[in-house]
Amino acid sequence: MTWLKPISIAPDAQSAYATFLDDLEARLSDPQCNRTALACEMLAQAMYGRSYADLLADAPLAALNLDARNVTFEAESYLATDTEKFAAVKPLLWLWKGLDQTPIGQNPVLAIPLRRILAGRIFKRVGRDFKCWQNVEFSVGYNMEVGDGVVVHRHVLLDDIGGIELHDNASISDYVNIYSHTHSVLDGPDVTLRRTVIGRGARITYHSTVLAGSVVCADALLATHALLRGDIEPHGIAMGLPARTTRLKVRGEEAFGGGVDSRTYPRTPDRKANPEFPDPTPNQTRRADEAQPAPKLVVGER
Repeated sequence: MTWLKPISIAPDAQSAYATFLDDLEARLSDPQCNRTALACEMLAQAMYGRSYADLLADAPLAALNLDARNVTFEAESYLATDTEKFAAVKPLLWLWKGLDQTPIGQNPVLAIPLRRILAGRIFKRVGRDFKCWQNVEFSVGYNMEVGDGVVVHRHVLLDDIGGIELHDNASISDYVNIYSHTHSVLDGPDVTLRRTVIGRGARITYHSTVLAGSVVCADALLATHALLRGDIEPHGIAMGLPARTTRLKVRGEEAFGGGVDSRTYPRTPDRKANPEFPDPTPNQTRRADEAQPAPKLVVGER
């Protein structure tokens, strides 16, 4: 059951789109495919309506910025980024980002299946019927694990450097941020990677934030503008800053039985991202209303 109604476009346009997508699928399936050259050509055609060679001859600055080898991503400066894995997906991430700024990327009937094809070559795993809207950002892409029927809406940040799991039928609403790394409050370079898990049928709603290591259980919901820094139990509704589970859905276990349960779900051990800080980060804060420990006197001090 869905609240969406079917829509259609002109048959000739639909036929042209299907041919384009089939061709892209075939080219990316070829082990000899040059992903960088493919991305350059597609972006030149989508943005400037001409071949990459012609654009390079007439407007080299524009052309050079279509080539993923000539641009940098924030993730490339992270010590935790796997250089080899990122090099393989970088041209496709650049193609994804670039097409989102064109009419192709703004047209759901073409862009959503196009992103599904790219996700299959970028993500660690992607299931059936993945539906991703425009202007979604990933940190590395290759640490995304996505189940069947997952929907990610507009302007979402998926910081997957430490790993993100989106289980079957999870829904991520517009302007959501989901993180999988955290910084020490005393030493910014002390970074810990924590896998973040969004369970089956869970909904992360508008403008909310999920911090690293959180587990949102099956059929749970994080309310609008909430900040989650822990877990949400199955069928729970969490809201607030920080988010707390205040309600439970009136739903039988048979509806969403099983799936992710934070009480039993196997946790991936935390990983350190900077070899200069190899040990687990200790507690580095105290409550503002707690008394400051008296300084220890050194012999000879007065």
